[in-house]
Amino acid sequence: MSSVVARPADDPAAEYGDFAAEIADQIESFLLAVREIARGNDPGSTLSLLLLEVSQLCLAGGRLGAISDVVPDERFEPDAGPDADVDELRLRIAALLEPVDGYVEVVDPVDPERGATGFRLSDDLASIAQDLLHGLSHYKDGRVIEALWWWQFSYLSSWGSTAGAALRALHSLIAHTRLDHHDEQIEVTQEALLPVEAEL
Repeated sequence: MSSVVARPADDPAAEYGDFAAEIADQIESFLLAVREIARGNDPGSTLSLLLLEVSQLCLAGGRLGAISDVVPDERFEPDAGPDADVDELRLRIAALLEPVDGYVEVVDPVDPERGATGFRLSDDLASIAQDLLHGLSHYKDGRVIEALWWWQFSYLSSWGSTAGAALRALHSLIAHTRLDHHDEQIEVTQEALLPVEAEL
């Protein structure tokens, strides 16, 4: 029979420890997978794999957005060191997606008057990675609450909307690839049947 260990009410790190570990695992898994995809060893699966990874990251983001606001230990954010260099990642993904890297997205669905603008999937994925790595630096240095605060704040202010837009773009690309090809096959099949129907 397992026993439940009571956590001190005034110890946020203990309260959020398991949750933070799960989020950190999901983030590290995403970063590892995107780096592997960017190597270009399987270019034919790039879109499908990115769709899968961004979808799973959005689940982690949804969990961060659903919990109550995480309050950091200190009033000012501790120095997490220099920002991660994601230029190589961005360039590798841009090379892989070169024909389909750009897409158009509404800036703010709640405020359509802001209109639509162009984005690049390579820029999006590099920006997301940089936000996630910043929080991961806090987490690996033992600042659990600071990491959660940053991931939650940056999810709501930047990488959440970026991931959502990238997910829609990837979904659209794959849908066009599959469905447009399917429609072409239907047309070819119908055309092939016309002479037979005429003879009947």
